[in-house]
Amino acid sequence: MAHNTNVDPNTPLEYQSEIGRLNIFGFWIFIGAEMALFATIFATFFALESGTVGGPLPGEVFDLKNTIIMTLLLLTSSFTSGLSINELRRRNVKGMMVWLVITLLFGAGFLYMEIAEFLHLIHEGANMGTNAYWSSFYLLTGTHGLHVSLGILWIILVMFQVKKQGLNPDTAKKLFVSSLYWHFLDFVWIFVFTSVYLLGMVG
Repeated sequence: MAHNTNVDPNTPLEYQSEIGRLNIFGFWIFIGAEMALFATIFATFFALESGTVGGPLPGEVFDLKNTIIMTLLLLTSSFTSGLSINELRRRNVKGMMVWLVITLLFGAGFLYMEIAEFLHLIHEGANMGTNAYWSSFYLLTGTHGLHVSLGILWIILVMFQVKKQGLNPDTAKKLFVSSLYWHFLDFVWIFVFTSVYLLGMVG
């Protein structure tokens, strides 16, 4: 894709085309909509968190050690995603790809542990139909997990595009936007960890 040759060479590759700048701006608006979605789900969770009748209490079935490991996996994946963007800025495709693969592995590890946790909770009698608390718990954590799955798929597709088309303003923009999305999911998880798991353990 052609781009403006008069652009300052110090300008990051993803910002070197007008459409790239517009797409990134539009993505920030999309992030705002996603924040509104999660805010609504969080509000639902807080409204229903006292509805624990007929099922185990969160403190009885949550495995805090498991959740801390999940959190560390996602936090680390956010860090490695940032390293991939650093390599993007250096035009180092190989280094960027390596950090993206590591990011995906951490993300996959998070999903694996989350699914294992869901199976454990269901075995302990805490399924989506148990009571209001567990319904809202699965709605919140499941929505986040679905977004992580989509994020992994998105990054993989962009990696294939880079492999096919090379690094250019268009693929750089897609890489940058997918990284922003990944950081956003990490940001949301911090709220899930503190408001659902930590408060659930002491509640």
